[in-house]
Amino acid sequence: MKSIILYLHAHQPWRVKPYSVFQAGADHQYFNDETPDTDTNNRFIIDKVAGKSYLPTNKILLELLQKHPQFKLSLSITGTLIDQLEQWRPDVLDSFKELVSTGRVEIVAETYHHSLAFFYSRAEFVRQVAMHEQKVFDIFGVRPTAFRNTELSYNNDLAHWADEAGYKAIITEGWDPVLEWRSPNYVYQPSYTDNIRLLMKNYKLSDDVAFRFSNQHWSEWPLTTEKFAHWVSEADSGGDVVNLFMDYETFGEHQWEDSGIFDFLSAFPGEWLKHENHGFMTITEAAENYESKDYIDVPQTITWADTERDLTAWLGNDMQVDAITNLYDLEQKILDTDDPSLIEDWRRLQTSDHVYYMCTKWFNDGDVHAYFSPYDSPYNAFLYFMNAHRDVRLRLLDKGVEL
Repeated sequence: MKSIILYLHAHQPWRVKPYSVFQAGADHQYFNDETPDTDTNNRFIIDKVAGKSYLPTNKILLELLQKHPQFKLSLSITGTLIDQLEQWRPDVLDSFKELVSTGRVEIVAETYHHSLAFFYSRAEFVRQVAMHEQKVFDIFGVRPTAFRNTELSYNNDLAHWADEAGYKAIITEGWDPVLEWRSPNYVYQPSYTDNIRLLMKNYKLSDDVAFRFSNQHWSEWPLTTEKFAHWVSEADSGGDVVNLFMDYETFGEHQWEDSGIFDFLSAFPGEWLKHENHGFMTITEAAENYESKDYIDVPQTITWADTERDLTAWLGNDMQVDAITNLYDLEQKILDTDDPSLIEDWRRLQTSDHVYYMCTKWFNDGDVHAYFSPYDSPYNAFLYFMNAHRDVRLRLLDKGVEL
């Protein structure tokens, strides 16, 4: 049987408001812009994305789960999004709970704050993964058995950590230079691991939906369910799995309702399941049911972003490196305060979106970075972030901490 592994990632950061140097030392609310209807007002954005994406998508997914007993999917939802839904939109959180309660929707583990902590502080990384696992259990009543790192960032060291931590599966980008002659449509074993299995995104087919679906200049537009089911079926016809990994916000936010994306989502599982040798599995089920095809060696970090598939979208210029390095330099001093508010603010600033907004890669992917940023320029993103960082330092000084 050939199985589709549908994985959707839901995340919203606590965006830093336009925060001036004059506010540092006086205003500790970096994330609560009261200006209505702006792209840095976090509640406004949650309401917008909830209406355009989360609620209609979850409604369709629940209908599909009720209609097709073979339909399954995996999802991840960051702690930062869960916190905002708890605070402002419990109805949306309830809709996610309803999906998980079917027993056919797997929640994937990750860092609570969607951070790059693995590359800067292994101890903080482990703390955030544990925080996320506990939050998932508290809200949904399940313990994750599959793992993803922020932005599907991955290397051999991460796979070894996840294997030692007891996860059954880990996922990343099916990047051609890593796969070499191999296909992403199989389950693999990471190098230097004993038990864990690796699933790699089929980026060509995933991006047909996530990025090209509404592009009327695309030679394959419009993308019908029949056409896409045929492509998936023919993708490496001997393959076991087709890993369709994409952002949750693909549905309704990145691809708007008038593009037909919801109709596509509603109809595709039924079209795929017309063939008796077609099915769906969760990430963990695929790891358990298919033999490893080969070992995959990834000594250097890959991600699912940009044409390079590396970390340069987050760490490609001096602003980004300075911002994140200065933040992690405060780690032990922050934790030693035992101040829950200060520690939480420090962790919210770790969210990778903040340095992503500072990206200055204005060639192949520049329009993508600009689309996702709430700021007029990457320099403003850096300025507001560093002003907030300055206030964090002032709060430490107020506690008598030497810097």
